[in-house]
Amino acid sequence: MNEIVNKKDGKIALTHIAVAFIALFLGAIAGLLQTFVRSGQLELPAGIGYYQLLTAHGVLLGLVFTTFFIIGFLYSAISRTTGTLTSISNKLGWAGFWLMTVGTTIATVMILLNKATVLYTFYAPLKASPWFYIGLTFVVVGSWLSGWGMFHQYTTWKKQNKGKAAPLISFMAVATMILWIIATIGVAVTVLFQFIPWSFGWVDKINILLSRTLFWYFGHPLVYFWLLPAYMCWYVIIPKIIDGKIFSDALARLSFVLFILFSIPVGFHHQILESGIDPVWKFIQVVLTFMVIIPSLMTAFSLFATFELSGRAKGATGLFGWVKKLPWGDVRFFAPFMGMLIFIPAGAGGIINASNQLNQVVHNTLFITGHFHLTVATSVALTFFGISYWLIPHLTGRVLTSTMNKLGIVQTIFWTIGMFFMSGAMHTVGLFGAPRRTAFSTYGDHPDAIAWMPYQTAMAVGGAILFVAILLMIYIVINLAYWAPKGQEEYPIGEVSDEAEVTPLIFENWKLWIGICAVLILLAYTVPVIDMIQNAPPGSKGFKLW
Repeated sequence: MNEIVNKKDGKIALTHIAVAFIALFLGAIAGLLQTFVRSGQLELPAGIGYYQLLTAHGVLLGLVFTTFFIIGFLYSAISRTTGTLTSISNKLGWAGFWLMTVGTTIATVMILLNKATVLYTFYAPLKASPWFYIGLTFVVVGSWLSGWGMFHQYTTWKKQNKGKAAPLISFMAVATMILWIIATIGVAVTVLFQFIPWSFGWVDKINILLSRTLFWYFGHPLVYFWLLPAYMCWYVIIPKIIDGKIFSDALARLSFVLFILFSIPVGFHHQILESGIDPVWKFIQVVLTFMVIIPSLMTAFSLFATFELSGRAKGATGLFGWVKKLPWGDVRFFAPFMGMLIFIPAGAGGIINASNQLNQVVHNTLFITGHFHLTVATSVALTFFGISYWLIPHLTGRVLTSTMNKLGIVQTIFWTIGMFFMSGAMHTVGLFGAPRRTAFSTYGDHPDAIAWMPYQTAMAVGGAILFVAILLMIYIVINLAYWAPKGQEEYPIGEVSDEAEVTPLIFENWKLWIGICAVLILLAYTVPVIDMIQNAPPGSKGFKLW
C-alpha cells in the first residue's frame, strides 16, 4: 500500500478529473440558461434552442462529468491501496482516457452545432447526427479499457497476495466497474446496431420499444455507477477523516455485491407506462428494484454506526451526543455528509418513481427531474466535491489550506440552499402536473401555467445560486491544483474496527456474482425482448432491430 499515489498514476487520475470539471463548468452554463428560459425570463439569442441546452446539460453533467471523475478517482484509489500501477494498467488507463476524450469532443461538437438535440436519453424517433452516436460509442469503449486496466491491477495484486482479501476500496472500485461494463452492454448494442445504421440512412426504421428497453437496461444502473464511488467515500474515506474506524468490512463488501445483483435487471420500472411490455415482467422488475433498498439501508446503518462509535470513543454521552463530536468545520467531512443527508429524501423519491400507482402520478413531470437533482446533482456531486478537496492537492503535491476549507464550507452551503429552491420547486410543481421537459414558452397557454409561475421563479433563483456555487468550486479546484502551498495532503483510507468480523473471501468470487447477475438479467429480459422482436411493427427487417 502506497501512502502517496505514484506521480505517474496520479497524472492519469488528475487528467480525468480536469476534464470532469471542464464538463461541469460548460454543463452548468447550459443549466443556468435553461432555468431562465423555462421560467420565461430569458429569450435565447443566435438561434440557440431550449432542447439544445437541455441536451448539453444532461450529457455534460450526467455522463461526462460523472464518468471522468469516477474513473480518475478509482484509478487513484487502486494505486493508493494496491501499489503503483503495472505497465499494462497504466497504458490501458491512458488509452481509455484519450478514447473517451475524443468521443466526448465529437458528441459535444454535434450538440453545439444543433445536430444532436435528442436529450441525454436520445429516444427514437428523435435522430441525431451519426457522429454523435459514434462519439458516445468511443466514450463507452474508452471506459471499458479503463475498467480492464483496473481489473489487471487488481488481479496482479491478488496473485501476489494469495488467500488475502483485496483492500476494501480496491474491491469497491472493481465492483463499480463490473457494474458499469455489464450495464453499458445495453447502450452499446442499441447504438451500434440500431442508431448508427439508422442515422446513416442504411435502414429506414428501428424498433423503438427495443431501443428504449436497451437504453433503460443501462439507464438505471447508471444511477448506481454514480452512487457507488460516493459510497466508497462514505464507507472508507469518511471514517479516517473523523478519526473513527470502518464499522464492518464484510458489510460494506456485501452491499456492493447486492448493488451489482439488483441494480441492473430493473430497467422496466422506467417504462411502467409504456405499452408493449407485459405487466407481469414490469412487476418482476419492480420487485427487483425494491431489493436495492436493502443494501442502501445496510449502508445507512453502517455509516451511522461508524459516526456513533467514533463519537462515543471521544467521550460523547446521551442518545445524540456523538453528533457534536463530528468535525463539522472540516469540508472533507461536511460536503459528503450533506450529500448523505440529502440522500434520505432522494431515496424516498426513488421509491415513489419505482412504484406502479405512485409512478403514474409523477410520470414525465418535473418531480422526476427534481429527484435526479437530489441524487446525482446533490448526493453524488457534493460527495465528489468533498473528495476533490483532498484528492486534488494530494495529486498535485499541495495542501488544503484553512482559507480553501472555509470557502469549501461556503460552497457546500450555497449548493444546498440552491438545490433546496430548485429541487424543492421541481418536486412540488411536478405533483401539480407540470411537464418534465417543456420550456415555459411552449406551455404558456396551459390553464395551470400562471399557478406554476412562482415555482418556475424559485427554480431560476435556485439555478442562479447553484451557478455561483459552481464558480466557487471551479476557483477552489484551480487554487488546489496550482496556487495552494506545496506540501503533502493526506489520502485518507480508514481502518476496519478491531471488533469487526473477519471478511469471508467468497465476496471476491467474481465468477459467482457475475454468474448470478447474468441469471437475473436473463430472467428479467429474455422473454420480453424476444416478444419485442417477434411482435415488431410491420415492415421491420432482419432481426427486427429496425
